[in-house]
This record gives sequence, structure tokens and C-alpha cells, in this order.
Amino acid sequence: MPYLLNLVYLLLILVALPWLAYQAVRKGKYREGFGEKLLGRVPPRESEGTCVWLHAVSVGEVNLLATLIDHFARNRPDCECVVSTTTKTGLALARKKYPHLAVFYCPLDFTWAVRTAVRRVRPNLLVLAELELWPNLVRAARESGARVAVINGRLSEHSFRGYCRIRPLVARLLAEIDLLAVQDDAYADRFRRLGAPAQAVRVTGSMKYDGAETDRDNPTTRRLRRLAGLADDDVILLAGSTQEPEESLCLAAYRQLCGTWPQLRLILVPRHPDRFPAVARLLDDSGLAWQRRTDLEHEGPNPEARVLLVDVVGELGAWWGTAGIAYVGGSMGTRGGQNMIEPAAYGAAVCFGPNTRNFRDIVATMLAQDAAMVVHDGEQLAGFVRRCLEAPEEAAALGDRARALVARQLGATERTFRLLAALLDDNDTRHDTGAVAAA
Repeated sequence: MPYLLNLVYLLLILVALPWLAYQAVRKGKYREGFGEKLLGRVPPRESEGTCVWLHAVSVGEVNLLATLIDHFARNRPDCECVVSTTTKTGLALARKKYPHLAVFYCPLDFTWAVRTAVRRVRPNLLVLAELELWPNLVRAARESGARVAVINGRLSEHSFRGYCRIRPLVARLLAEIDLLAVQDDAYADRFRRLGAPAQAVRVTGSMKYDGAETDRDNPTTRRLRRLAGLADDDVILLAGSTQEPEESLCLAAYRQLCGTWPQLRLILVPRHPDRFPAVARLLDDSGLAWQRRTDLEHEGPNPEARVLLVDVVGELGAWWGTAGIAYVGGSMGTRGGQNMIEPAAYGAAVCFGPNTRNFRDIVATMLAQDAAMVVHDGEQLAGFVRRCLEAPEEAAALGDRARALVARQLGATERTFRLLAALLDDNDTRHDTGAVAAA
């Protein structure tokens, strides 16, 4: 089976090769980390202590790990955490966010690559964020004696139906997972119906709530406000994690309203760095005065520029703290939405588009609590912003409900950490028992 998977992976890479080459040439992706990805030559771990290998796919999962890593640092200082990621942007953020940890590209799921990586890292526990189930990696970790856990697990109805078609294969893989810590009861039921051992499935809640900052006066947000020259009476419309054509829609809404409400300011934070130049050209063509985030450090804020393009990675969480009105991107197209918890935690008046399948449970909760609004097009987006400006007390109430919702959801990280710590302790007991038996 492992070698059959190798063949399947190779065939998929061959089929995708033209697309991969295009992405490498045009967008600078997939140009680095070949030794780690293809050969498993990740940084070898020097120490002999307990190791927790945490794998996060990209930026969202990298941010998700922050509170969990902090729990390990405070409660299990004997554990060395290492972080792997799949994407270039995820790696850059992980290195910036966790400079004291080893950070590397996760090997592709070829037997030779994952076995080499496991030998070099020597993990006691492999932790996979959300649902990164790579069969050869899981098997290599188990063969080395490590335990394997999925945290913040989720399984949409669409994915569940797809996995049901290959249920025997999925059940074999799930049987090798020691812990499936999932976000809610619906996800737990789907995993069990796919064949996950009942004792391995635990409902812990969503860790994404725990990672959200709630204090608008936190040091990073305060510094960014000063850096951008934001005044106390400015009303900030922040569009975060945007993709095409969302910047155009937000810009059109701003242009429609800024004449009547001169205190309105627009901050755009595109989801992918490779789109920064395209958004900059859009702003140039708009005729509006605007400024780049990267120019603020040496030029200072331009008083004439009421539009800011945040062209750096990893700051969105703090920028949300400046927003009175928030549009969460990735939700007008086919991507499936982005994390709307961060602006909700700050108490912003939150809106997003209709396509939010990746956050279906969170969206359902927010809408049920009247803590956010769905806007289906640019006209509705402009209408939402207008209502927030015309009735600031209603916008504030919407934000208050969002903040209260997040506060009620806190605690998933603590529950997850306790389960992972128990796995580590159980693994140590097994090894000690095995050593005594061998002696």
C-alpha cells in the first residue's frame, strides 16, 4: 500500500507539472525546500528530550498553533516543539512567529521522504492541525513509536460524502490516529461513521476562538495605529484576507461613501502576497491618495492618504483591532471564506460574502446570534457600511454581540492540551514498560 501511494503521488505530480511550473514562474511558488519536501532532509533535532512535531498547512493553521505552543512552553517545558508547514507563506509566518523553534517544510507523503524526516526529528508525538491526514507520514510516525493526533479537527458534509466512497481505506488510516480532537458533535459523528475508533474521538471545541485577541489596546495594534496615523474619530473599514474581485468591491464602496463621511478610512489586506502588486495597480488607477504599509516605517503616514494597503504578511490579526467595520474576504468567490473570528473578537461590525463553507459552523453560530451580516455583492457591501455609518449605535451592538459570542467559546486549547499531554505521558509509560520488559 505505501508504494502504491508513492506511484499515485508521482502520477499526480506529473499531471500537475505544467500548473506547478506556471505557479513557480509567475508567482514564485514551489521554488524552495526541495530537500525537505522530496527527500525529507529537515533540520535534524540535536536534543534527546521529548519532542512534539506540530504540522500546519498554511497561515491559518500556523496562527492556530500559537496558543497551543504557549501551553506547552508554560506547562511542559520538558517538551521541544518543532513546526512544519506546507506553503511558502506559512513557512515565512512560522519563522517570524516562532523564531525560537525549528521550522521547516513538511515532506511530501513519499515513503522515503517521511521516513527520513521522522528519523531526523524523532518525535514522541505528531500533531496534525485540522485534517492533514497523510497516510505514509502517519504510518512512519507510528512505526517510530510516536503517537499521532489530529487537533481542531473538522470534516464538512461534502468531504464526508467523498470519503465514504473509499471508507475501508479511510477507516484503516483513522484506526492509526490516537486522538481526533474535533470542533463539534457533528464532526465527531462523521469521523465515527467513517470508522474512527470511538474512544479516539473527542469534542474539544474550536481552537480558533482561543487564538483571537480581544483587547483593541494591545501593544501591537496600538503601535500600528500610531504608525498609520489613525485618529480617534476615524471610522476604519478593514477588508482582510481579500481576493479578486473583493478589493475592487471594497474600493467602490469606499468611493461611494467617503464624500459623505470624510472620517471613513479604508485598509486593504490581501490574502496572498503575490497579489500585492495587482492591488497596488488597482489603487493607482482609482485616483485616490493611498499608501503602502511598507512605506510607513521610513516615510511616516501621509495625511492625504485615506486608503492603506497592508503589503506584509502576519499582521492582519493586529490590524483587525483598528476596524470599526470589517469585511472578511475569500467569501465572494469560490475559496470558501476566511477566519471571521478575529474581527468578531475585537467587537467590529462584521460582514462577509455568501461563500463561507470552510467556516460553516462558525458562520452558523454568528448568524444565529445576530453577530454578523452576509453581503452577496458589492451593492450590499456598500449598504452594510452605509448602515454602520448612519447608525453607529446599531453597528456597536452588532460588534458587542460578536465579542460576547467569542468569549463564550473560549477554552478549546486548554482541553486539547490536556489530551495531548495525556498522550505523551501514556507514550512515556509504554516506553518505560517496554524497556523494563526487554531488560
